[in-house]
Amino acid sequence: MAAAWISDRLRRETKPLTPDGARSIQGDARRDAVNQPQPESIPRSAAYAFAVQVTTAAFTAVLTLYLVRALGPSAYGVFALALATGGLISVWADLGISPSTSRFVAERRGDRRAVAAVISAGFKPKLAAAALVSVGLFAASGWIASLYHAESLIWPLRAGALAFFGQTLMLFFQRTFIGQARIGPNLRIQVTESSVETGASIALVALGAGATGAMFGRAAGYLVGGAFALALTIRLVGRAAVALGGGLGVDSRRIIRYAGPLMIVDGAYTVFSQIDAVLIGLLLNTTAVGLFQAPGRLITLLGYPGQALANAVAPRLARQEGNEPTFKPLTSGIRYLILVQATLVAPLLVWAGPIVDLLLGTGYEKSVEVLQILTPYVFLTGISPIVSLAANYLGIATRRIPIVLATVALNIGIDIALIPRIGIIGGAIGTDIAYTFYVIGHLLICKKAIGLSLRPIAIVLLRATVAVAAMAGVLFAIGTTGLSPADWVIGAVGGSLAYAAALIVTREVSGAELRLVWNFAERQLPRRAGA
Repeated sequence: MAAAWISDRLRRETKPLTPDGARSIQGDARRDAVNQPQPESIPRSAAYAFAVQVTTAAFTAVLTLYLVRALGPSAYGVFALALATGGLISVWADLGISPSTSRFVAERRGDRRAVAAVISAGFKPKLAAAALVSVGLFAASGWIASLYHAESLIWPLRAGALAFFGQTLMLFFQRTFIGQARIGPNLRIQVTESSVETGASIALVALGAGATGAMFGRAAGYLVGGAFALALTIRLVGRAAVALGGGLGVDSRRIIRYAGPLMIVDGAYTVFSQIDAVLIGLLLNTTAVGLFQAPGRLITLLGYPGQALANAVAPRLARQEGNEPTFKPLTSGIRYLILVQATLVAPLLVWAGPIVDLLLGTGYEKSVEVLQILTPYVFLTGISPIVSLAANYLGIATRRIPIVLATVALNIGIDIALIPRIGIIGGAIGTDIAYTFYVIGHLLICKKAIGLSLRPIAIVLLRATVAVAAMAGVLFAIGTTGLSPADWVIGAVGGSLAYAAALIVTREVSGAELRLVWNFAERQLPRRAGA
């Protein structure tokens, strides 16, 4: 309901790109069926993007909870280390081509032939890079495993090479749909990939294949997902979108030029995301990687609402001839995301122990402190996508380079200094400090580029902090260990009410907004009842 209301509010703050804003998701499916490349409105795009993230979160949560228990910290650490190592190498399988292609697709959305030409121009170098890097990872798996002194990594890394080939192609096509402001197809792609990956991984691990089976299950999911994304692109955009003949034309060269800075920023962000696990594996052992990555894998899901809203709003910032973008939804989106992400802070700080015990089970007691320390990172993961993607679609990705490089350097420096001394919590501290720098830097980029005002954001942060303190008080009163089912329910309800009351008292949420929420709920309930 909250995500739908945010989408409705954003629709009111910008002119819809299509006149049929009230048409349902089923209407989009019918429109796709006749291959009409009409952009979706912001609410519909946000709804689709959120559905994609919810689908990913649901399948990932089920799979992660199964794997951490079925494999245990040591074997799960092997799996997580293979993911992290392959993730670092996968930077070279994209070269910034996917986000660059999406940017130029966004500039030509609505023109089917032009969109197909841009996708084809990006697909040629993308396919070549993906194939080359995947083959290289497969061949070098033995050497990489020797660096960690872990022979058990060899086959997970080889399976990871197949997985990353499918994944990078699937994400390429998904980004082209985001650039077209047609996120509906991405939901079908995500459901296909996630269901295959989850089913195959669980089956292989249950048969005793261990971390290698988990990674081959991932490979199956992404190879099927990539093939399906390719087929869907041909169906909705045309075969011209995946034509490989003719060499690299003007569009390919434009994409590659803009891909340069995007490769640096996306690559640096990928390094930032995976470097903690890699350094923990090198400086400690695979069991430590499992203890660090198990809660990290779960909290990644908590940033999905921000990613969903960013995918809906950011492409509208791309400048089109005769259609200047509006920036008000960006400001509103940041405010809403702060209020949504702040609801996660108190539970992660106060109830980290019960959460780890409930979700991860025995053997992960050392993950509790990691989860608590990563709370600032969890909060910021919901906000960072909207400001970073805004810079990409505004065509100012080069301004991001110093920020992302400094973020990675800061994280690596803190990790190397702290992990040998205080263990895995050193990686969590490094992540928090570096990511805070990253988000502040991107806010300053948007401030300079489009005049984004930071004062209202600071006020929202201050009021949200008061609300978090109110929620934390309720959770502390209930207790921090041995929670019963009733305690979980009372804490969730009571803490949420305390949070909402504090926002009302501080006047962050106005009476007018409360009436809008009420009216929106009234409009939605008859529809749901009729359905």
